[in-house]
Amino acid sequence: MNLIIDNISFNRVEEESFSTTFDIGSLPKHYEFNEFISDEDAESDRDDLPRLVLMGLRGSGKTSIQKVVFQKMSPNETLFIGSNNSMLKDVVNNSAFVNFQICDFPGHFDFADSEYDIQSILQGCQSLVFVIDAQDAIASALNRLHSVVTKAYKINKNIKFEVFIHKVDGLTEDTKMETQREIHQRANDDLVDSGDEQKIYISFHLTSIYDHSIFEAFSRVVQKMIPHYATLENFLNIIIQTSGIEKAFLYDVKTKIYVATDSSPVDIQSYELCCDMIDVVIDLSNIYGSGENPGLMNDPAFDDQSSSLIKLNNGTILYLREVCSFLALVCILREDNFEKQRIIDYNFVILRKGIHKLFELKDKEKESIEPRNPPSFN
Repeated sequence: MNLIIDNISFNRVEEESFSTTFDIGSLPKHYEFNEFISDEDAESDRDDLPRLVLMGLRGSGKTSIQKVVFQKMSPNETLFIGSNNSMLKDVVNNSAFVNFQICDFPGHFDFADSEYDIQSILQGCQSLVFVIDAQDAIASALNRLHSVVTKAYKINKNIKFEVFIHKVDGLTEDTKMETQREIHQRANDDLVDSGDEQKIYISFHLTSIYDHSIFEAFSRVVQKMIPHYATLENFLNIIIQTSGIEKAFLYDVKTKIYVATDSSPVDIQSYELCCDMIDVVIDLSNIYGSGENPGLMNDPAFDDQSSSLIKLNNGTILYLREVCSFLALVCILREDNFEKQRIIDYNFVILRKGIHKLFELKDKEKESIEPRNPPSFN
């Protein structure tokens, strides 16, 4: 199928025929979305999954963030979400990359509270995200932040600490930068005063659920939880160098989190364009997909033949190819470089084969994997 809408070309392409050696299709079904998980299955899997902890003062927006990013709730609907009075646990099980447990602590949480097995929870924690309401009192949030990170570090020295400076949509650009600078400086000063500045490192992100900033921030958090992220980054570095591509993202289609990108800096506008492209592809696939039951898990509209090409009026091309049923490669390149489409497509098949092998290794060894010999591209 080939659709032309203005400057958008949406294609369902035939599988690559360069060589049968590289015809790998989609990844096995057990790597696909696990949308329907029973409570018993979810509970039994939680102890084995990486853990992400959400903390912050009451009303900071922790639960709204989780609902918008991982449960596709509309930002406007979060206005009706009440504050948590107890810890909420949820399993995000979209793919082999985006696969972890979230523990959302209430704002009044105290480490001395015997209601929570905080030792066990933090010992299995890979990332702790502390949410600060940028439009509320910052001093009390910073005091809680310092208390949380120092106590959590004593329990687990491998935790990665992230601070979301949240609800910045109502602030001017100058105010955003000033608020981030103030929070960053005061948080680091607190660590210096306690003698922890050499041991604890905190990353800071400006976020809002009303734009793509929350997805971009969570992308960076999730990337740190992927043990073989360096391998994925290396794959993308090779393909952009050999194919004339300016920027490449590997997206988790369901959440629009990019699980990997090349080593060049990320431009937020480029990221937003790629997110919007995924929405276009999914929407058109659900409407015009050739499957008998588009949208169903066993007959997804987004499949191993999905491809999309968008030409912008500034001479830039957005090119999307399906890697598997939960991952998509989105590339940004100049229109002149797209004349080498056959080379790009060939290199894409090699990339997809490399990712396929990475999954196979991960499935066999059940631990961090970094192949010594990345696939070679033309």
